[in-house]
Amino acid sequence: MGMGGLYYEDFTIGMRFEHVLRRTVTEADNLLFSALTHNPAALHLDEEYMKGTEFGSRIVNSCFTLSLMVGVSVADTTLGTTIANLGWDEVRFPKPVFPGDTLRSETVVHDMRTSRSRPGAGIVIFEHRCFNQRDEEVAVCKRTALMKRRAA
Repeated sequence: MGMGGLYYEDFTIGMRFEHVLRRTVTEADNLLFSALTHNPAALHLDEEYMKGTEFGSRIVNSCFTLSLMVGVSVADTTLGTTIANLGWDEVRFPKPVFPGDTLRSETVVHDMRTSRSRPGAGIVIFEHRCFNQRDEEVAVCKRTALMKRRAA
């Protein structure tokens, strides 16, 4: 399959990818992502405040978790073959992520169809799932991507 992403025709519904790249999330990741996105929530930044909550310590910004889950999938699926990301749907975070957690992701091709408006493109809906080191699901989403088709 080569180094790059796959073309529309290379995907089949139900196709599964277990992404090899894993990532241990750090306090710096959480701090920088929250600062870069202007999110001042105590959930992510205030350890003393969080000691008094059900979580007991800072939790990782869920937008970071979403971005990491999708980002890890790119090399195996859409690198160089995606035209556009059309949307994320049914985004859920069933468990919190804490600094120090090691995350892995997997992707399943949920659905696909050719584009009615762009003959050189097809639409693929990916379902991404992210798990921590205890195999607890920490994130899931469906991502709709406009993918290049192979030249006729």
